[in-house]
Amino acid sequence: MPTSFRRPPGIDAGRLLLLAALVVVGLWFWSSPWLAPLRLLVVLVHETGHALATLAFGGRVERVIVGADESGQCLSSLPTGWLPQIAVYSAGYVGSALSGALQLVLAFRFRLHRAVLYAMAVWVTTMGLIYAGNAFTLGYCLAMGAVLLLLARFLPAGAERAVVMVIAVFTGLYALFDLRDDLWLPGGGLSDAALLAAQTHVPAVLWSLLWSAVSVAVLVLAGSIALRRAAPIPSDALEAVRSAAASGMPRTTPHP
Repeated sequence: MPTSFRRPPGIDAGRLLLLAALVVVGLWFWSSPWLAPLRLLVVLVHETGHALATLAFGGRVERVIVGADESGQCLSSLPTGWLPQIAVYSAGYVGSALSGALQLVLAFRFRLHRAVLYAMAVWVTTMGLIYAGNAFTLGYCLAMGAVLLLLARFLPAGAERAVVMVIAVFTGLYALFDLRDDLWLPGGGLSDAALLAAQTHVPAVLWSLLWSAVSVAVLVLAGSIALRRAAPIPSDALEAVRSAAASGMPRTTPHP
């Protein structure tokens, strides 16, 4: 039986256009005051990366601070050694890229939008209750956790998908924007790259370049996975399944 023509798996044009539109909107409105809560959320993602790396290497997280000016700090005690230092300082930027990539794949590819929002609500609330270093951080985490929980509970599927996609795009953009500032706008304060350079004697610009390369690679890989169309099932295989199902169905005799 001839097989009907089907489009081969590849990039989904509709998803690509949607992602491109979200990136453009994110770039255009990045500094808008009404997006400050979202920018604070991605700052918390950055600091969470530092905290997780600290715990992974046996260190102790003292407190995490998110400032109203969109600054962030993760104050912790680290074990000695060059590997923990490199991992912890790198985990902010690279962790932000990984987080954005994971959200992108879960939203586009697996459509786990509601689960992602519930998980984010639990994460934000937990960070506030355990590690908040001041009243602003605690208040923000509790308020944002409540908002995410309400969104996960009451938003319709299309709206929650849009929310997760926006958060994913902003998280990825944040990592790239901060790395851009480290590379091209030095002198604005002690960055993670400058702090790591002081520990390793490797120039900060080299760390920024490395983190930029890793972050871009992670986001490109996630984009290629998220935007790919699912491979279609050949029509002859579908016909075989239908035939097998039909042959196994009980036959009924019509009654007058």
